[in-house]
Amino acid sequence: MSDIEPGQDPVREDPRISSLKKRIGEVEHLERIRTGQRDPVAEENNRLGNRVLAELIGGLAGGALIGWFLDHVIGTSPWLLLVFLFLGIIVAFRNIIRISTRRPD
Repeated sequence: MSDIEPGQDPVREDPRISSLKKRIGEVEHLERIRTGQRDPVAEENNRLGNRVLAELIGGLAGGALIGWFLDHVIGTSPWLLLVFLFLGIIVAFRNIIRISTRRPD
């Protein structure tokens, strides 16, 4: 008897199988588009972009509104409006920096 056992030759990949895998991938992609399933990474990036925009607009509008209201109540023409507008900008940018430096979950 010999020490070397007869073995099977490795099977080469059939080009029909690789073609079938490619077509299945394309059909799955088209089905995801048809059913409206979206990429979760793109969805997360959209949410972050909307949150940054909301922080920026909210900070500006909130500061301007509070400053305008206090100007009319106290009677200090544009000064409190300018002060609170700049405070709103500072707070908005601080929140945007905090959002952008947060570690992903």
